[in-house]
Amino acid sequence: MRRSQSEKDKKLADNERLLRWWKKFHRERLEEALAGVHHDVLERMMAQLKDLKSVRELVNAMAAEDWSTVDADTRLIMLHELNVAICKLREKHNQEPIDDPLPGQPDNAFRIIKNLFNSFPPRVGERAETIGKSVNMEN
Repeated sequence: MRRSQSEKDKKLADNERLLRWWKKFHRERLEEALAGVHHDVLERMMAQLKDLKSVRELVNAMAAEDWSTVDADTRLIMLHELNVAICKLREKHNQEPIDDPLPGQPDNAFRIIKNLFNSFPPRVGERAETIGKSVNMEN
């Protein structure tokens, strides 16, 4: 019994450590993005998230921005922050933090915004189907 408890404690400690690393990783990525070329749009969106009262307002604010000029990595960082904020808002209203719609149901705010982000090529100015293909410089 003692050994089993020790294994559970070790597993719990490992999970806590991984969660701290994961949060630190996302915090660092956000800080880098906020210091980057897209800081204006990210600062506007982070202000919106800080005082989030309605996902409808969030969707409207996201749709009003020109995300076509923002690279895919920065959009993914923003998508992560949106997910966290939406989950917190749902919990604040005593709802399940994640409640994805079933097939055939209307998309929720997160999926609407994710679809908006996915409507652009992964890298600004580059067609999605050309990414990852090497160029033969010998010919």
